[in-house]
Amino acid sequence: MMFRWKATAALAVVASLALAGCAGSADDGGRSSDSGRADRLTLIAIAAPTSYDVGQGAEYGNRSVFFQAVFDTLLQKDAAGEIIPWLATEWEYNEDNTVLTVTLRDDVEFTDGTPLDAEAVVGSLERFRDGTAPQAATLAGKEFAAVDATTVTITQSAPDPSLVNLLSIAPGLIQAPSTFDDPDSATTPIGSGPYVLDTSATVTGTTYVYTANPDYWNPDAVAYDNLTINVIDDPTAALNAMKAGEANGLPLVNNDAIGEVEASGWSIASNELDFHGILLLDREGTMAPELADVDVRRAINMAFDREALLDALQAGYGTVTEQVFPTTSVGFDPALDNTYSYDPEGAKELLAEAGYPDGFTLNMMTTPAFQTTFDLVGQQLADIGITVNYTDPGTGNFITDVLAPKYPATWMSLEQNPDWQLINFMIAPEATFNPFGSQDPQVDEYISTIQNGTQEEADQAVKDLNAYITDQAWFAPWYRKQGTFAHDSTTAVEMWPTNSYPSLFGFSPAN
Repeated sequence: MMFRWKATAALAVVASLALAGCAGSADDGGRSSDSGRADRLTLIAIAAPTSYDVGQGAEYGNRSVFFQAVFDTLLQKDAAGEIIPWLATEWEYNEDNTVLTVTLRDDVEFTDGTPLDAEAVVGSLERFRDGTAPQAATLAGKEFAAVDATTVTITQSAPDPSLVNLLSIAPGLIQAPSTFDDPDSATTPIGSGPYVLDTSATVTGTTYVYTANPDYWNPDAVAYDNLTINVIDDPTAALNAMKAGEANGLPLVNNDAIGEVEASGWSIASNELDFHGILLLDREGTMAPELADVDVRRAINMAFDREALLDALQAGYGTVTEQVFPTTSVGFDPALDNTYSYDPEGAKELLAEAGYPDGFTLNMMTTPAFQTTFDLVGQQLADIGITVNYTDPGTGNFITDVLAPKYPATWMSLEQNPDWQLINFMIAPEATFNPFGSQDPQVDEYISTIQNGTQEEADQAVKDLNAYITDQAWFAPWYRKQGTFAHDSTTAVEMWPTNSYPSLFGFSPAN
């Protein structure tokens, strides 16, 4: 089982059921004679889409490949994570960054033959905003208008530095309005994407079969005539499918399987997207008074041997860190990763100076799926005098109880989003992972500058914010985990730096 939060929703994958017989044979990657493309790409995913209706189930992370197959986004990201034109060819803000004008291609149709025009884009964006998809709140308060057939305006009450990025992921997916009232849209998607779902060959929740869209507006971006995605949530079953030659690529839930994968002749593509560590949520001490003292939070940071945790929990695959902003952020500073050295004795001294010479008890959650992690956390905190009182709320309640909030601190694996998304995900007073609503005047000032300042002012404020929350020990990160995708010798893969699953457009036959 794995806890991983993508945008505003947790993906809890219970690796307990092997889906026997669901993986079709992988193609050898050879070029087909008629199209110049390879015949078939067969992938494994660890979670199926909950719904193809963009207003209900659209999300990225480990489910992105399903949506990329059938829908286009307004904008796209390249392998470097840079925003590039896609359905939208141009985009420009007004002077105060409250209105984004988007210019669309004029040669795109949905696979049902209806035009993908400004009215369709507005309808899809509104459907996402008003729906229940995990990231629906990211478009809250935004108004969309079709100026003409190829021009859309997005109006917001205040600048949103994340908006352009959002249009390249789940909120930017465009669904055919003709399906909005179709009760089958959850399983029968109509988009303008590179593939069409073959519903007759698809077993919902298990196997998804697609054929190339013959009228796709960007045919050079399509490398395969056919695509199959098999859902296998059991890591052992997924590895067995790999060894049996039933797939061309799959994500690895556990990095301790990398040696086995490479010994089988497969290759590894990787990125570092998530950080693991402790979220010190109750910074005002409403539930755990001790956490209101910055020296206590600093002592907790000094308690962790990050290198040892990386070795023990990720077989060394990853990079130790003490900051929550990613290396791609303008605010990332390598020097901040030397803020808190592993120093149990120094941590004890800080606790004594803060008035806790005998330590204290800290209530936290545990779950059997990560027992080794929680055992190590308890051990290293005990070494500085902090006794962890663990409660297991049950797997299904873990995220719910974090956000309730019912505990002052917790272990968590969180995605390192682009700056403004990360701020509104973890740091801002109303952020999802700031359930106690912690607020600091200095943090508020930095956030205001990031939102309303010039680009130069905003960049500096991101740097200052990252340095400040690291110094104030809002979190206790340990490392950025290596996200790992295994692929066979016939398949080349380019990882996105900003998503756990590779872009569908990052797969190609190996030369």
